Amino acid sequence: MGIIRARKLGYDYYEYREDQENPEIHTALKNVDLDIEEGSFIAVLGHNGCGKSTLAKQINALLVPTEGTIWIDSMNTAEGDDLWKIRQEAGMVFQNPDNQIIATVVEEDVGFGPENIGVDTEEIWRRVDRALEDTGMVAYRKHSPNKLSGGQKQRVAIAGIMAMKPKCIVLDEPTAMLDPNGRKEVIAAVSALNKQEGVTIILITHYMEEVVDADQLFVMDGGEIVMSGTPHEVFTQVGKLKELRLDVPQVTLLTHELIKSGLPLTEGILKNEELIRQLCELREAPNLLTAAAEAVRSMREEMKRPAAGMSAAEAGTGQMAERSAADASADRDHEGREAGPTPATYAKAPTGSLVLDDVSYVYSNGTAYEITALDHVSLEIPQGQFVGIIGHTGSGKSTMVQHFNALMRPTSGRVLFNGEDVWADGYSRRNLRFHVGIVFQYPEHQLFETDVITDVCFGPKNQGLSKEKCLERARNALWQVGVPEDLFDNSPFELSGGQKRRIAIAGILAMNPDVLILDEPTAGLDPRGRDEMFDVINHLQEVRNITIILVSHSMEDVARHADRLIVMNEGKKAYDGTPKEVFSHYKELEKMGLAAPQVTYIMHDLAANGFEVDVQAATVEEARDTILEAIAGW
Repeated sequence: MGIIRARKLGYDYYEYREDQENPEIHTALKNVDLDIEEGSFIAVLGHNGCGKSTLAKQINALLVPTEGTIWIDSMNTAEGDDLWKIRQEAGMVFQNPDNQIIATVVEEDVGFGPENIGVDTEEIWRRVDRALEDTGMVAYRKHSPNKLSGGQKQRVAIAGIMAMKPKCIVLDEPTAMLDPNGRKEVIAAVSALNKQEGVTIILITHYMEEVVDADQLFVMDGGEIVMSGTPHEVFTQVGKLKELRLDVPQVTLLTHELIKSGLPLTEGILKNEELIRQLCELREAPNLLTAAAEAVRSMREEMKRPAAGMSAAEAGTGQMAERSAADASADRDHEGREAGPTPATYAKAPTGSLVLDDVSYVYSNGTAYEITALDHVSLEIPQGQFVGIIGHTGSGKSTMVQHFNALMRPTSGRVLFNGEDVWADGYSRRNLRFHVGIVFQYPEHQLFETDVITDVCFGPKNQGLSKEKCLERARNALWQVGVPEDLFDNSPFELSGGQKRRIAIAGILAMNPDVLILDEPTAGLDPRGRDEMFDVINHLQEVRNITIILVSHSMEDVARHADRLIVMNEGKKAYDGTPKEVFSHYKELEKMGLAAPQVTYIMHDLAANGFEVDVQAATVEEARDTILEAIAGW
């Protein structure tokens, strides 16, 4: 009998509106059957809104079923007598750590749970020490949680649950705000709990690489479990996962692309070393090698040949000469009008730049809690660049970007916009914030109005625009970020995390800024939501020539989208260059708590095995092309 069992589990959310007599019913779960063995490592995958978090809250009885039954260690969650025992058995780590951090000192917060379940004092401190060590937070044990970064808070929340030693831990996007090294440490810590102490792990994540060693995967869609199996069984079905708005590990996708290009490889490869092994075996098998090289050469010739409906020039770029009716209709609304602004609608932003001139910033300056967040940083960002900023949790990224629009005043040094010192006497910092907009890690922190359209109108209203102009700006901004008109009158707090991010971005865009700063804009979004968000960001740069400054912990995202990467380490600028240049220092980045994209490691491993490939390839497409070039030359 499994530690977690569910039969025909269903759950409905009821939404009450003032102008409606009966509530609207939203079904989040339906007909969910589960039987999870004690001591197993389970991952739950699915797009935003598929029911994952609702299922997680059923496991520790934060929600009880509206249909069916769920048992935790043979206890029915609907029976109130066992409520507190269930929550001792099934610990929960939420997506937003602010939801569960309550103490004023880190070590006290970690010890809060064990204390409340009656653990003796000596054992509490042993558990606190172990949990802080496993999550890499020992150095911060005496700090106040509200002085920590988002990623550091996440580690504290995880440590607090680990210290309670429950039989089962449910983790809802626990690594969304962590740097690559932090993600590895947390996954290693929960894996150790699973393997060494038999704790059942239920992991909800959008990072596919985190689940390749899970015992079983469950994929949800529309409140139901639509796929299940081992990681290999699930990730073999690349096409179906894409249809479900999901992704696969980069090595799995690279293998899939190489198979499509004619290489006789095995679908569903999950580890770098397995792909390297199969490519080496291919090279050593003369008959397979000849067939593979010929397949690659044939494909290259086919790509050069103009197809029907394509000019020779267009064939070289792979672009169709004519737009399909479906593509054209996507740019129009249901009444046939143009759906929104075109590049000609906006004048190009004026030439300008952001400059940090020897900037330092010290938190709690002159006190026992003094921390240097920025240490003599100098850089210039010209108008129109797409800049990625990466660094370990607590490296100073968020502090730095808050200097760009004068939310923070440097302890020393100067911040300049268009050549003017933003802290000079008489400078209008209010006006600066109309030109340099920032979208924070948690978009709900900057949404406050009763409905979406009013919230987005707030910025233009403060610029002194007329009501009609405010509405025009707001509608155009919402169109650009892909928010449908039927949501304009909804409360922003009723929407999903991804929709909140879009609305927060729209609120900044409505002010027609020159610079858009995005602090972890895709954290917690499913893969398709992430791609759609970047489509919006890239379109904005093309249409308005906006400077984009992206703070991210996803090496794959910055490799794919940024023109320039700035690496922060312990408050200092460590590297500044193109993604290829920066990721060529992958060993040094690892020492800083970072990493390179997974394909970069594959390229270096192939080169070490004698393959003539571009070791600086940082995207799946670049890796595929350089591998095919190497094979075509055999």
